[in-house]
Amino acid sequence: MTGRGRPRKAASPDTTGAKCKTKPEEMKQESLPGCPGKQNGTKAEQKPKAQKKSTHTEEKPSLQRAQIDKTKNHLTEELRQQRTPTETTKAPAQGIKAKTCAGRAKTTEQSAERITKTKPTPKDTTKDSPKTTKVKKCGVKAKSPEQLSEELEVKPEALKAVKTKTCAGKAKSPEKISVETTKVQPGTPEDTKKAGRCKDKASVDSILYTTLEDLKIKRKDRSGAAEVINRITNAIVVHLKEKTQCFKEVEEPLRTGSYYENLKISNPDEFDVMLPIPVDRVNIRPFGEDGAFYSVELKRGNSPLKKFGEIGTLSASEMLKEFRDEVKKCVKQFEEWEVTKKKKGCPAVTLTTTVQSITISLDVVLSIMVKSSWPPFTKEGIKVDGWLGTKVKQEYKRMPYYLVPKYEGRGTAEIDGVLAKDIWRVSFSHVEKAILKNHGSEKTCCEKGGARCCRKDCLKLLKHLLSLLKEEDSSFDKFCSYHAKTTLLHACCSRTKDTGWSASSLSHCFQLLLKDFVAHLEKGVLYNFFIPTQNLLSGLDQKKCNCLARRITEECDRGFPIFK
Repeated sequence: MTGRGRPRKAASPDTTGAKCKTKPEEMKQESLPGCPGKQNGTKAEQKPKAQKKSTHTEEKPSLQRAQIDKTKNHLTEELRQQRTPTETTKAPAQGIKAKTCAGRAKTTEQSAERITKTKPTPKDTTKDSPKTTKVKKCGVKAKSPEQLSEELEVKPEALKAVKTKTCAGKAKSPEKISVETTKVQPGTPEDTKKAGRCKDKASVDSILYTTLEDLKIKRKDRSGAAEVINRITNAIVVHLKEKTQCFKEVEEPLRTGSYYENLKISNPDEFDVMLPIPVDRVNIRPFGEDGAFYSVELKRGNSPLKKFGEIGTLSASEMLKEFRDEVKKCVKQFEEWEVTKKKKGCPAVTLTTTVQSITISLDVVLSIMVKSSWPPFTKEGIKVDGWLGTKVKQEYKRMPYYLVPKYEGRGTAEIDGVLAKDIWRVSFSHVEKAILKNHGSEKTCCEKGGARCCRKDCLKLLKHLLSLLKEEDSSFDKFCSYHAKTTLLHACCSRTKDTGWSASSLSHCFQLLLKDFVAHLEKGVLYNFFIPTQNLLSGLDQKKCNCLARRITEECDRGFPIFK
């Protein structure tokens, strides 16, 4: 083998260690640290496995030394300028770290510089004693001293083609290294924020699902209550048909309300049953401007209700009074039932009893059924076209509508010779029930063959939240579950797809529904779903609306502690 000179014998470990100890300045000037845990170097640095000891005092070939002298100062200055403030602060003793295990091919000067670096940095000296210093390899076998000598005798042009063996890919610049190090460091503010959000979402989901589970009515309680309700309702219908003249045409009970819409929560303790009296030909005139209240006049005919319309207008107060008397007569034979005191403006006769230590109330509501076109005020209402479809909407509008004996304000208030206590309020509870039972834009929503949605669950949670806030502050008593139901119906018309209400998105959907409700409260406007000219919040104090909106927002922001 020929060359410019034979490699000298490797100095003994003791000699090497001594020299390393006595020349720390030289080490600082001539060496740059590489990847953490790896010794800088290329094939030229690697020794046979039998030696496994670095020779820091080897004499380098003249070509190598000449190249170093030429580029040393320039490269050192360039790297010093590239050093970021973060690197200077974090590792002042290590200098700039140049990745060699994931590095890009270096320039001619950088390659020559790296070939000569076999001396350990102060950091390397601290970690490993000179006797145990080992050259890290990336899957390349060590070569003999003769082979290394031949490889060093290359032309300057060939240095351009020299590529450092890498473990994985291209090296980054010192700036990129610093940025990547920052990104992968655990516990950064962004990572912490995301983790916090995930934890909060999981916590809220757990609370909501637990609350829904607690609100479920047990099957045995449901069946027991339903049996008692059906028995008394059927008895009242039979009594009206057989023992009265004016109510003998009563039709089958129209079971409406939350229990029959599968929206009842906690206990089956409230039931609503509407007993309809059909009328064929009537004239209705709006009472007031909101389109929800009407005076009713019977046309010519032999209707059994004529006795209540002798003055021209069908008197709601007189008709409700006689209906109440007949219900009382029927209930006398059922000792377990009691008729409660009449409430002002309430269209129902309320009965109470106890079933399995739970007090149950039944509202028996008198109504008249009108088989004609819906009132003109409903023309712009029930906007379910984009949600349930135009055909479904037309089917609903071909249904009859109902009028119940209810008024607002003072019963003695008069408009066009008609007293408020004698007017009727339009009711679409039967359509509400139909919508909520078939609530999906896809016909299979919540059926055995279809995906479940969370529309009803969201409404249950909102009703429960409202009831808890009313227990907490009695000034919220005028807000009712019908406000919550109307909010849901509007929300379903604005977010029409079933995928937007998937069961797995309960937390997200519920909070969106709360935002809708809060927006209605803050504006003081919540339009009737069927009669868009009626504002359901018009009779409520705006300060109370704002106060309720704040409480709901607080609960939402704090993860619903009221449910715990």
